[in-house]
Amino acid sequence: MKGPDLRESSTEVLIVGGGLGGVAAALAALRAGRRVVLTEEYDWLGGQLTSQAVPPDEHTWVERFGVTASYRELRDGIRDYYRRHYPLTEGARAWRELNPGAGHVSPLCHEPRVAVAVIDALLAPYRGGGLLTVLQPYRPVAAEVDGDRVSAVKLAHRDGGDDLWISAPYILDATETGELLPLTGTEYVTGFESQADTGEPSAPATAQPHNMQAVSVCFAIDHVDGDHTIERPERYDFWRAYQPEFWGGPMLGWRTPNPRTLEISERSFTPNPGDDPLQVRADQRRNPGDGNLWTFRRIAARDLFTPGAYASDITLVNWPMIDYLEGAIIDVPDADEHLRRARELSKSVLYWMQTEAPRPDGGTGWPGLRLRGDVTGSADGLAQAPYVRESRRILGEYTIVEQDLSMAVRGDKGAARYTDSAGIGMYRIDLHPSTGGDNYLDVPSSPFELPLGALLPRRVTNLLPAGKNLATTHITNGCYRLHPVEWNIGEAAGALAAFCLDRAASPHAVRNDPGLLADFQARLEEQGVELHWPDVSGY
Repeated sequence: MKGPDLRESSTEVLIVGGGLGGVAAALAALRAGRRVVLTEEYDWLGGQLTSQAVPPDEHTWVERFGVTASYRELRDGIRDYYRRHYPLTEGARAWRELNPGAGHVSPLCHEPRVAVAVIDALLAPYRGGGLLTVLQPYRPVAAEVDGDRVSAVKLAHRDGGDDLWISAPYILDATETGELLPLTGTEYVTGFESQADTGEPSAPATAQPHNMQAVSVCFAIDHVDGDHTIERPERYDFWRAYQPEFWGGPMLGWRTPNPRTLEISERSFTPNPGDDPLQVRADQRRNPGDGNLWTFRRIAARDLFTPGAYASDITLVNWPMIDYLEGAIIDVPDADEHLRRARELSKSVLYWMQTEAPRPDGGTGWPGLRLRGDVTGSADGLAQAPYVRESRRILGEYTIVEQDLSMAVRGDKGAARYTDSAGIGMYRIDLHPSTGGDNYLDVPSSPFELPLGALLPRRVTNLLPAGKNLATTHITNGCYRLHPVEWNIGEAAGALAAFCLDRAASPHAVRNDPGLLADFQARLEEQGVELHWPDVSGY
């Protein structure tokens, strides 16, 4: 259907995808005075933090350094929102590093809607002032290309209606799967590269383009009186018997491989365990925190709120048994069917917990487990969007490889230091089981930097990645895919687009001209982007 044509509009930066990278990119460009259109296909902005419902995975030093100033503004805003609007206990209100869920995966586990509210507040002045237009729910379906430049992107509304064509001098791909790359003919790679291509010690001998990390469809639950058992999923028997050869038992079970050692270990599950949430200090360097799955990604600890405010804790299910291994969702004809089955797997996990899961008291099932679709903002009770760990990735001017940050390779030298650094990040190389039959791959890493060259396609001049679609490999994607790093990638991309508009320079010229690069890096530092790490140890 033909709709409005905005190719002659005054938009300066078009950002397709409103996840964390897209939001950070928009803020960076807006704060530089640029006019921005931001699109998103789901109901909430924020991506993995909101529509995908995943609490942030963060490094040891996040409360002191190692993230951008704007990401810290987001984190502080979330805590402030709780203090302003939630009935916290006096102890919780006084907790400077408030962790509303007292989850062990992060020092800031929280309900997705709070992040939505804070993100909306950060963007509100620019929407009101007319610099920002947000289009939801729209997804990209086509593009026009003129030589090495993308001239326009076509967007389709999720629920039908008119399509939109939008043009801008700079177009940022902040989608979860790098949707603009095939639409624009930008060269990219998927899956596992070969060792011959990358030289990475952990890479296979031959490339495996459809071998990608599992997607997961997360969901929130609490545990209250009554029977809240959902309808038995249609293919429950299939998932009940499903057993990858390396799993150590049925996937619907408490026994799973340890992500770091691959040893089969038994996880516990105890709803509302009565722990003291004020004593929780989340630090994955010291303790992965996944021993008790209830507290691992808990997003509301009822004892941090006044009595009666919460009938139960609320926990977020992003656990090993919901990883979908049956097929990739990128560049395959049956992607929609795989996504449907991934949602069915998650519902099967919940049904198993409600009816058959072994309890510590010798019984089976917790019928009091209640699906909290109101928390995730979805009709079927699951997260609105799948948690996508791995995207299409540009072939960039520089590709980040395992040798750049692996502690086994780098030793005490630390990660590679880049002259074109545009930020920093930290996480283990943490690859989940894959669609190609791989078990977990875990490689300890050093605190690393974000090279500007990884944000620059080799050929296309005005399209920039603003999320997991930068030039990493399958392996290094494992540590560049988490919340604060995605935010930094998006912020750097948005700042680069604004800088190029200011200087009438191309992104490639900024990287390759020492004077322009120095000026751009100075601008990043002025806005609170750290370019190099202090002397810290990896984990």
